[in-house]
Amino acid sequence: MFIDEARVYVKAGDGGNGCVAFRREKYVPRGGPSGGDGGRGGDVIFVASPHYNTLLHFRYNPEHKADRGRHGEGSNRTGRDGATLEVPVPVGTAVHDEATGELIHDFTGPGERFLIARGGRGGRGNQHFATPVHQAPTEHEDGRPGQELRLRLELKLLADVGLVGFPNAGKSTLISRISAARPKIADYPFTTLEPHLGVVRLSDNRTFVVTDIPGLIEGAHKGAGLGVRFLRHIERTKVLVHLVDVSEASGRDPVEDLRVILKELGSFRQDLLHKPMLVVAAKMDIAQDPDRVARLKRAARRRKMPFVKISAVTGEGLDELLFAAAQKVFQQS
Repeated sequence: MFIDEARVYVKAGDGGNGCVAFRREKYVPRGGPSGGDGGRGGDVIFVASPHYNTLLHFRYNPEHKADRGRHGEGSNRTGRDGATLEVPVPVGTAVHDEATGELIHDFTGPGERFLIARGGRGGRGNQHFATPVHQAPTEHEDGRPGQELRLRLELKLLADVGLVGFPNAGKSTLISRISAARPKIADYPFTTLEPHLGVVRLSDNRTFVVTDIPGLIEGAHKGAGLGVRFLRHIERTKVLVHLVDVSEASGRDPVEDLRVILKELGSFRQDLLHKPMLVVAAKMDIAQDPDRVARLKRAARRRKMPFVKISAVTGEGLDELLFAAAQKVFQQS
């Protein structure tokens, strides 16, 4: 199950209380205050882990609390500090404060660590309150509470190339041909209900990561179809590839399909329109009308977008597509 949003509660450990104690030992002529300090509460640290690719584990465990510090003891013994709690998150997770919506941190690399909630400081024992005129103090400090936050986690997949297009444009078939990804493929709309990642290896052993986005339709930015909830996954991509079904079986106009997808991308985030793009005429193996392909090619040229014709079934044009996509990706690196 692919989960790309989660709400969690984190609580750092409270500090331990300071102790009130007095030293009374046999053969010790002078006693005095000997209350130790409380230990510090444990921190909560998020760690970007390459072993997670979904936020599913937060659905079953939405609360994360670090240990509190132990209380101080007599004989000036300081309480033990609370253990730090490390919480793994997938690479690409953005952490927001749920109350304010403020972005706290964005994890973009494996092994990245960020202190989310700081543990409370331990309280002082009564040994710290002794003065020449106040030699038997009974004052002490309570430990400070640890930070607590309610967070909204949002996963944005890290990919170099994003495949976008109408439902049944051939995105799943393409990603299954050029990588080891095996998404569900069927001849009905909205077969893909979650993004998939695949690694493409070129003949010169260079690699890049590609993701397919569940199909968009007109009005997606208003919630039509699957809406735009998955478009966040192409925010980090370097290149967008528009797959346009040029076969007559789609019953749609290819040029209009391209216009609609561009409009939905701009309605979601205007800066998506500034990414490098390629236009791909898909399903060439069953396309009968060359005029449909020619009009799409002219529309791509007007927008100064490279144009490629492919068939993911027969393999036609795949090498050309991969070369063009790789060239755009490595230009952005």
